[in-house]
Order: sequence, then C-alpha cells, then structure tokens
Amino acid sequence: MTKDIFDCIRESHSIRNFKSEQIPEPTLTRILEAGNMAPSAGNLQPWYFYVVQDSAVKEKLAAAAFEQEQITDSPTVIVVAADPARSNERYGERGAQLYCLQDTAAATQNILLAAEGLGIGACWVGAFDEVKVAEAVKAPPRLRAVAMICLGYSDEQPKQYKERLRLSEVTKFIH
Repeated sequence: MTKDIFDCIRESHSIRNFKSEQIPEPTLTRILEAGNMAPSAGNLQPWYFYVVQDSAVKEKLAAAAFEQEQITDSPTVIVVAADPARSNERYGERGAQLYCLQDTAAATQNILLAAEGLGIGACWVGAFDEVKVAEAVKAPPRLRAVAMICLGYSDEQPKQYKERLRLSEVTKFIH
C-alpha cells in the first residue's frame, strides 16, 4: 500500500541514518520505474540510473561527496546521470546545458516521492565531484553525474513537517 501523493510531498524529508536491511528488488524496481516515468523535454528521457549496492563503490562515492556518511550507510545509492548529447540533438546547447538537468531533476524527484510512498527513506545528495562519481560507477564520458539518492529503511525517529514559506510569499497570480 502506498501513501497519497500529497502526504508523500508533505511528509518527505532527508533520511541520513539507515538500517542495514536491503530494499527488496521488486520495491526498488518500482522506485526506478517512477524515475523513468518522469517528464522530459521532447520525451527524450536523457537519464541513466546506476544502482549501487557494492560497499567498495559506495566508499568511492562517499569520498567523491566530501565523506557524507549516509552514502556508505545506505543499502542502496542511485546515481542519476544525464546524457547532455541526447538533449543537444534536438534542442542544441540549451538542451545540453539546461533541459537534460531539468529532466534528471524531475526523475530524481519522482524517485524520492516513490520511495516515500513505499516507506523507504531517501536523501538527495548534490554536493560531490561529478568526475569522481562518474569514475566510481564507470559511466561513459558522455554522461554527467547530476544527483545521488541514498535509499534504505529509516533508522531515525519521525520528524515534524518541514517549515515552508507561506504560499503568498512565493506566488503571484497574473490575471
């Protein structure tokens, strides 16, 4: 059973402490399918997902991410990579520089929401050396590492809802 999407959005938060238990493959597959269903410019789907469960590779990823411990502590890390050339073919430089990043961010958000809906803790990691992450997963040179997502069962106490700016502070209706 999964949560309502609005509950997922409201209740999601970064989990940095994980139990050692691995996520069952069917659950992980559903999470990855959610990422693959994300919208993308021209439906080009310029993403690639590296699913890392190997401890030695996670150690390399953590080293590339300024030793963020949640990377080695989580049972699974998904490296989300963009393929700028795929977006460039249709949209030129704007596709390569912007659209492929927007598209992979949408895929990342879908993964985070699916994980939340399925009771899996997650943490989006963006602070890392792209080249070292790509080397760790042996990505081809055409791919650009955009995000890492740590996944696993939470070993944290439930948190209160996160504070947000009021909608009136970030919204303007233009009639």
